[in-house]
Amino acid sequence: MVLIQEVLREPAKAAVFLVLAVRPGSEDTARALLEDIAGLTRAVGFRAPDDLLSCVVGIGASAWSRLYRVPAPRDLHPFRALSGAKHTAPATHGDLLFHFRARRLDLCFELARQVMARLAGHVKVLDEVQGFKYFDERDLLGFVDGTENPTGSKAVAAITVGDEDPAYAGGSYVVVQKYLHDLDAWQALPVAEQERVIGREKLSDFELSDEDKPANSHVAVNTIVDPDGTERQIVRENMAFGSLGAAEFGTYFIGYAATPDVIERMLHRMFVGEPPGNYDRILDFSTAVTGSLFFVPTAEFLEDPSPAPAATTPARINRNPADGSLGIGSLRRSRT
Repeated sequence: MVLIQEVLREPAKAAVFLVLAVRPGSEDTARALLEDIAGLTRAVGFRAPDDLLSCVVGIGASAWSRLYRVPAPRDLHPFRALSGAKHTAPATHGDLLFHFRARRLDLCFELARQVMARLAGHVKVLDEVQGFKYFDERDLLGFVDGTENPTGSKAVAAITVGDEDPAYAGGSYVVVQKYLHDLDAWQALPVAEQERVIGREKLSDFELSDEDKPANSHVAVNTIVDPDGTERQIVRENMAFGSLGAAEFGTYFIGYAATPDVIERMLHRMFVGEPPGNYDRILDFSTAVTGSLFFVPTAEFLEDPSPAPAATTPARINRNPADGSLGIGSLRRSRT
């Protein structure tokens, strides 16, 4: 039985995102914390079980060989920066990503505090964002965010590594970017023009017809279809964030996928354009200031990353079971 991290959850009401750099010589401390993260999460969440506290951990390419003696996942690499004719997606460093989620921010904060207490003096915080749900699943631009997330077995298939990389079956890849919005410029647009930028009606969230939806709208640019007609999907868990004192307002993009290729193609279409120049018009109002890629190993790997014996057969993952699960048994650790 493979224990996976809880990537697929109901949309959270609050989140904390931490991107950390592990200081040289602190690898053992960081690895020990990762081995204990499930227990820490249970200890904090046990006090409020109905509020669904969870934590997903991602490991960056530069940190993998420092933390583990096993080969890296097949598609793990540093985030690839993109430069289009007008907009840029920067690449920023990150060794570890912690994605804390719950129905209450205090639970996320407490778990993050406990993690940082364990890592005190051993890591540098590169980015910290406290996110919140804005009204009825909207972002600060006023549009519903995450409408096209797959559900059930399609969500499992979209995020889960399978037999293509059997040593890491059950894992996922995750890309994070922090976007800052120019709300003054955005709010100066008439609602009808905002809808053309996004590709959806603002109030109803209905997608515009193909005749009314511009080719450079956010919806059109982020629709990836293979030559055989298959639409490629990811699972987004974006959160709004803001600081009144700093006058910073934005969206923290976090996308999970079975391969980073899907998200990388979306970003190429957004920033460079297909054809070049047909960039996502939302970028005229939202600026990417960070960009990192991580691998999300199974919870089983985090707890015991020692190399498996050569004779061991890697776990097979059924990514399309009828019930939408991973087809690998209970995700809860049994206790005796």
